[in-house]
Amino acid sequence: MKPDVKVKPHYWDRAKRALARNDPVMAAIIRRHPRVHLEPRGEPFHTLARAIVGQQISVAAAQSVWNRFLTEVSVVLPEQVLKAKTKDLRACGLSERKVEYISDLAQRFADGAVHVHRWPGMDDEEVIADLIQVRGIGRWTAEMFLMFNLLRPDVFPLGDLGLQKGLRVAYHGGRRISLKTMQSRGETLRPWRSVATWYLWRSLDPVPVEY
Repeated sequence: MKPDVKVKPHYWDRAKRALARNDPVMAAIIRRHPRVHLEPRGEPFHTLARAIVGQQISVAAAQSVWNRFLTEVSVVLPEQVLKAKTKDLRACGLSERKVEYISDLAQRFADGAVHVHRWPGMDDEEVIADLIQVRGIGRWTAEMFLMFNLLRPDVFPLGDLGLQKGLRVAYHGGRRISLKTMQSRGETLRPWRSVATWYLWRSLDPVPVEY
């Protein structure tokens, strides 16, 4: 699949109906965003590079850096990244560490050191364990990969600040809540926590993020 192909996950409409039926808060959020859905990215390197760019910065800042990165490399492929000079990648707005991470990721893909073909057959935690061996990829990045590339329906990235804020605003009037409370809320959203997360993001920002 090409990186720019946008397809609705096969389970999306079923998940929407189940969430709306079981949770009035989710039902209201879903009603406000009737014609948008998670847009998957089919190329693993593209997805992981995009997630690294987005680490620890705002959505707007990440998009700005990513746009400049796209201009620099033309096509998000390992060989294109490896051709780019460090100073030119830094000029895109990437930190020195993120340049190292993306370059290391590109080298691993080019060398065949990552076993992409195995991931679809692994469960979520197995994929996370495999991905976090790669420099610069932590649990959050691995969870974004599960959601946006492997299209796993029940990912709940509790380390994500947007999800945390979405839960606080939607269910608790914006009040600070504990991790345990968030986890408990997540249990009520199974087995469609990826979809619920995506709609909680939309409740804060109607423009979907792409990975």
